[in-house]
Amino acid sequence: MTQEIVAIVMEEARLSLDELAVSCTVSREWIVEHVRAGALPGQASDDPGQWHFSGRDLMRTRRLHELERTFDANPELAGLVTDLFDELERLRSRMRAAGLSLD
Repeated sequence: MTQEIVAIVMEEARLSLDELAVSCTVSREWIVEHVRAGALPGQASDDPGQWHFSGRDLMRTRRLHELERTFDANPELAGLVTDLFDELERLRSRMRAAGLSLD
C-alpha cells in the first residue's frame, strides 16, 4: 500500500493549468470546464494558458475530482459540496483559535 503525502505551502504555490492538471490527474479540459462552471476560482484572463492556481486551488481541485468520481456528481454540485467543506474547515479553525472545543 502506498501513501501520497502532499506538502505545500499554500500561500507560495503557483501552478499553471498544465501543472494543476498533472498534479490532480485530470485533463486540461476538465479544469477549464470547472473554472467556467464556477466550481474552481475564476481567472483574470480568458486564455487558459495564462491561468495560475494556488495550493489551496490544488486541494479544492482534488476534492472536486474525488466527489465527482465517488458520487458521480456534476461540477456544480461538487463545487457546492466543496464550498461547504471549506466553510466547515474555516469555522473549525476559528473555534480552535478561540480555544473552543470541537467535541
